[in-house]
Amino acid sequence: MSAIASAGAGPTFTTRRLFTFICMVFGMFMAILDIQIVSASLSEIQAGLGAANDEISWVQTSYLIAEVIMIPLSGYLSRMISTRWMFTIAAGGFTFASMMCAFSSSINEMILWRAVQGFIGGGMIPTVFASAYTIFPRSKMGLVTPIIGLVATLAPTIGPTAGGYLTELFSWHWLFLVNIIPGIFVTVTSYFLIDFDEPDFSLFKVFDWWGLAAMAAFLGSMEYVLEEGPSKDWLDDERIALLTGIMVIGGIVFFVRAFTRKNPVVDLWAFKNRNFAFGSAFSFCLGIGLYGLTYLYPLYLARVRGFSALQIGETMFVSGVAMLLTAPIAGRLSSKLDPRVMMGIGFAGIAVATWLSTGFTADWDFWELFWPQIFRGVFMMICMIPINNIALGTLPPAEMKNASGLFNLTRNLGGAVGLALINQIMTNRSDLHFDRLRDAVNITSSTAMSTISGMEHTLSGLGSNAHLAAISRLTSLAQQQSTIMAFNDIFDLLTVLFLVLVIALPFVKKPAAQGGSGGGH
Repeated sequence: MSAIASAGAGPTFTTRRLFTFICMVFGMFMAILDIQIVSASLSEIQAGLGAANDEISWVQTSYLIAEVIMIPLSGYLSRMISTRWMFTIAAGGFTFASMMCAFSSSINEMILWRAVQGFIGGGMIPTVFASAYTIFPRSKMGLVTPIIGLVATLAPTIGPTAGGYLTELFSWHWLFLVNIIPGIFVTVTSYFLIDFDEPDFSLFKVFDWWGLAAMAAFLGSMEYVLEEGPSKDWLDDERIALLTGIMVIGGIVFFVRAFTRKNPVVDLWAFKNRNFAFGSAFSFCLGIGLYGLTYLYPLYLARVRGFSALQIGETMFVSGVAMLLTAPIAGRLSSKLDPRVMMGIGFAGIAVATWLSTGFTADWDFWELFWPQIFRGVFMMICMIPINNIALGTLPPAEMKNASGLFNLTRNLGGAVGLALINQIMTNRSDLHFDRLRDAVNITSSTAMSTISGMEHTLSGLGSNAHLAAISRLTSLAQQQSTIMAFNDIFDLLTVLFLVLVIALPFVKKPAAQGGSGGGH
């Protein structure tokens, strides 16, 4: 009999459980942090491993593909082998894979161990969310949910910052070595302290292996197509076209088995709960904003401003500090305000942050990005907690593990879809703006001619090549401006997205008070 089930009156709050939960959260923090920690240091890893340009992206892609397969699978596995063994194996495997990543001597070794790291570590993320809503009474959610909300938003935000510092001060190996001591601690504490439930080994006998294969083909192919599609002209690339076909076939098989089998590898019926469905949709959109903005700001700073990894990390640190300081405030608000009101405030605040970024110029620096990042950090934190409560707070404990995997999957898929769309829009709008600038800056434009003349005078030391150098410099300036205009277009679209989310909030059913049982629909 599980500890929860035997409680009768519901779960109780103890210091031991809180400490155990905090240790689990630390494991989740490492897993989420490792999604982004290598993003600012790929060039250093590439140099260290002697990897080609088309190989190094797999350091990131292999982790994401493996993780996105494990996240929905983790609910079934934790019911089958128990939370204790699920988390202990996940934390221990993640730690071992981190060590092997650090000691990798070739790009193939690195890709292999990054995939292992993502697959095993991905099991920690939904397990923490599920535990939060099953081992603590609803009256304590104001204390517990800010912790997981902070980690889920802060970890990917500070990933590039942490990676930049570690690489600059030590070497790229420390991006992985830094996990070892904390990982051992989390593994040991998980083994000795987690006692929330008991395993149900009968689930192994009815495990849907074909469903697992179909899900892996579906989600793994989708992640690759979204990750690599924008840079490879989508279906014009043979590998993208092949994996798109695999994705479609895998998706059909997966959904058929999910809805027809008694014990599917992932139970999709949780989406019948309206608040869970809306919460997952909001989580998907939040993933677009969370990962999209974490990608856009460093991209601008590197491509336009020419910042180093360390300079980008120092600039991006503002959002992390804002999230950290806002977490306790958001926790208190969650016990006093209707979650829908909090989400409305959060979405509107993120819309303000993206709107403030629509005036990008080539001169924007730390202080120009300061307030957009403050707004982003504060309001991302404010809306993250009620989204968790809306989606998971009204589900019965029996459905929590499975639903937590689905919920976390939507955020990751939102990030993948968002990055793919952002890259595609960036390419298309940059080309469009460049064509318009090229048409405007021609031989009939007196401004263009005077600019070229001034540049020729500045470059007169090049002699007869001064004219060509001036035209080349003007072309580069036009390309830079077209890129900046594309950035502004994307921020316009993100502003509209979060304003639409505010409008959608009245369709969410008002949840029961936190002090209630929260067990029904």
